[in-house]
Amino acid sequence: MRVIEIKEFGAPEMLVPSTRPDPAVPTAGTGEVLIKVLAAGINRPDVLQRKGHYPVPAGASDIPGLEVAGEIIGGDLVHADNAFGLKVGDKVCALVQGGGYADLCIAPIAQCLPYPAGFTDQEAAALPETFYTVWSNVFMRGELSVGETLLVQGGSSGIGVTAILLAKAMGHKVFVTAGTDEKCAACIKLGADLAINYKTQDFVEEVKKATDGKGVNVILDMVTGAYVQREIDCLADDGRIVIIAIQGGSKAEVSTNQILRRRLTITGSTLRPRPVSFKKHITKQLHDHVWPLLNAGKLKPAIYKTFTLDQAADAHRLMESSEHVGKIVLTV
Repeated sequence: MRVIEIKEFGAPEMLVPSTRPDPAVPTAGTGEVLIKVLAAGINRPDVLQRKGHYPVPAGASDIPGLEVAGEIIGGDLVHADNAFGLKVGDKVCALVQGGGYADLCIAPIAQCLPYPAGFTDQEAAALPETFYTVWSNVFMRGELSVGETLLVQGGSSGIGVTAILLAKAMGHKVFVTAGTDEKCAACIKLGADLAINYKTQDFVEEVKKATDGKGVNVILDMVTGAYVQREIDCLADDGRIVIIAIQGGSKAEVSTNQILRRRLTITGSTLRPRPVSFKKHITKQLHDHVWPLLNAGKLKPAIYKTFTLDQAADAHRLMESSEHVGKIVLTV
């Protein structure tokens, strides 16, 4: 099979086309299926892995790629985790621990979801990583509830765009930050109620102004560092900060007095190392709460650009440029 390998840690050109033996069809009792990959999503962790900053979990493929869409061609389809009655020939999108940049990929059946009605391969491939991440962090861990407002740091990223689309579809008010006026305008077009240019505006001041001084209820933070105290300053009482990346640094100095006095929560998570049992729970929640919106055409991923498999290095260059608004996808 064709694959994209990381020749050595470094720049995008370290992603090189190669071939490897086809993976064996998973046997009964494994709870895994073999997917003929038709499209694969590009995500920030892929870039970190390529640079040597995101170790591959034990037992996972060293081939990058955390989400795929394609056709089931074999595997353990009688496993108890096959909650949706999937069978050979069905098209699914799947969250995987690695191996997505390839013709074939093994996935836990508990992390496979059927294509939403009318979705292309590219649209289906744009779902798993960001939808699992946003749902598990904003709605499960952050407990965004009816009538509450969400602030997303980095609204134009793949995660940010998904957070806008998903939270708006669930009836919430959404504020975002972005680095240019053009990206702010794109976020508004996607449905954000307020977009703040963090280079020219103070997001604390803008959030306070937009909420009559009350603040937002949940913040999805991909920056951390010096942002954390500022986020505390613009949280409503009982508010929650959910950290999913540390692009601004891993250390922060905060006012613990505010946390105590206003009953604030600072939490966070990473998705890739979590066990299948946890991801199975997210899969069910997505199927129950989000797939009906996708099937009804009320929600669709925003795809910025697609590349062919052998153009993976170009896709990574675009990801690192931060010029994109939405998802980057490989067509396999």
